[in-house]
Amino acid sequence: MLDWLIKNGHVVDGTGAAPFAADVGVRDGIIVSVEPTGPQHKPAARQTLDASGLWITPGFIDIHTHYDGQITWDECFTPSIYHGVTTVVMGNCGVGFAPKRPGHEDDLIKLMEGVEDIPGAALHEGIRWNWESFTDYMNALAVTPRSLDYLVQVPHDPLRMYVMGERALAHETATPNDILQMQTLLRQALQAGAAGFSTGRSDNHRTSEGKDTPAANASLAELSGISQAFKGLGHGVIQMVSDYNLLQGPEQFDAEFDLVEAIANASGKPISITWLQRDPGGEQYLKIQARVEDAVLRGLPLYMQTAARGIGVLNGLDASFHPFMGFPSYKEVAHLPLVERAQALRDPIRKARILSEKSERLAGDGSAIPPLVDILLAKIDMLSGRMFALEDNLNYEPHVMQSFLVQAKQRGITPLEALYDHLSAGSGEGLIYFPIFNYNQGNLADVQRMLEHPRALSGLSDAGAHVGTVCDASFTTFMLSHWVRDAKSKPMALETAVEMLTARNARYLGLSDRGVIAPGMRADLNAIDPQALSVGLPQLVHDLPAGGKRFVQRAQGYVATWVAGQQVQTHGVISNARPGQLVRMGQH
Repeated sequence: MLDWLIKNGHVVDGTGAAPFAADVGVRDGIIVSVEPTGPQHKPAARQTLDASGLWITPGFIDIHTHYDGQITWDECFTPSIYHGVTTVVMGNCGVGFAPKRPGHEDDLIKLMEGVEDIPGAALHEGIRWNWESFTDYMNALAVTPRSLDYLVQVPHDPLRMYVMGERALAHETATPNDILQMQTLLRQALQAGAAGFSTGRSDNHRTSEGKDTPAANASLAELSGISQAFKGLGHGVIQMVSDYNLLQGPEQFDAEFDLVEAIANASGKPISITWLQRDPGGEQYLKIQARVEDAVLRGLPLYMQTAARGIGVLNGLDASFHPFMGFPSYKEVAHLPLVERAQALRDPIRKARILSEKSERLAGDGSAIPPLVDILLAKIDMLSGRMFALEDNLNYEPHVMQSFLVQAKQRGITPLEALYDHLSAGSGEGLIYFPIFNYNQGNLADVQRMLEHPRALSGLSDAGAHVGTVCDASFTTFMLSHWVRDAKSKPMALETAVEMLTARNARYLGLSDRGVIAPGMRADLNAIDPQALSVGLPQLVHDLPAGGKRFVQRAQGYVATWVAGQQVQTHGVISNARPGQLVRMGQH
């Protein structure tokens, strides 16, 4: 007898093949049959879903999350579970919580709080520090059943801090012995099932004290030496984020990319790098593409992690950022509850005073705020041309005519006043969508070109991170709604989008048991109503430990999601099933 019969579905099997009508049978967590829909006899099933009109897809695989802390208090990986994700990969961008030496937990919290905008108070209260080595960390996590499967990567910063201590925080050069110790510890973690290694080299990544991350300027010798830990192993990937010395010219760009290739040569493993259209230097993504294509022709396994839409922030009075946070007179009322604050901001005298001021410097001096914030605030009038009111229709590709810059010109006021009026209106819950990257042309045409590249990987959701500024865990839903169903011109084929979200990421990670709907594969599945599909409005909720707040988007249209054949959510309601577990790579 089957555990589940999902019949009459529009099956998009993850291979990139055209969708087809089929019935999918599931037993003991495995897909046992995929048969044409029809009147022929079907085996009995304990539970049946009539999937007429629904897309049936493999569960989505999110290769870029930051649930490293949240996993210790959240069994369900919210909000990813609301967006069809059945497998998540943690430990990205070189930050995480293992290995760690007893008594040095606070250093790791400062790192994650600064780089990934996760409240330190929530991390202090929520994390149970019952580990030291990375293997201990995996074992501690594996004890608890969860809704979704998860993989862990070894992050460079904690590894460096564990080996070098204060010398890592002081950004000293690693000695040959330091490098050998890091290589040995990484090797041990990989042998215990870690999925790979990650490192971060971005100027926008700072600790909560405003300092560079410990591994931000690691040498070629250090990175190449650590990467040799992969030699002889049958699994492993490397994830890397870098600014590629954006502001320092072509020679520095090439030198940084040479480092990427050196890591690939030393490890022999697939490397995925962050791929964005950045400001300034909006065409830099084409240089990255050219270098990757050249490297691939020479046999290097390079991939580009690509976002589904613009990368930026949600601005709001209760969000982590908004245009007035550095204004002296705003700081006078910043402590007030939101409704009272909005009311206070509408006072004409206070409004005039704030609009006559300049933003004070926020970055540095013990602040986790990156220098980019001060740069953006100094150019707010110009940048208001790509700042938009986030309305109920959730338009993530708004036209410049909808921008605050144009609104201000139409009203005969300054852009700053237009922003002020929006944020201070009503109960103060108004949000501003500000795509910083991937939106140079005022549309997502460049993103579409990135997504179409054969070396592109669907990634960069940062699920679990930047909780007060974004909720890009919804990227999976956005892929299917914006690029497939709603595209005004040149829509992406449904089968292509699903292949990117499933089989392509599975192949990159070396997962051979999921990502495709076929007999013998894990029954990680979604049943999706394409007409109802929506990413959902961002909402600020106070559900983190210590009352911490975060943006959450609850998708619409996911009729059901299964992990290993067990239904983990139905119409956005999470079930009590906990089939998810730590996926130990390289293990039997």
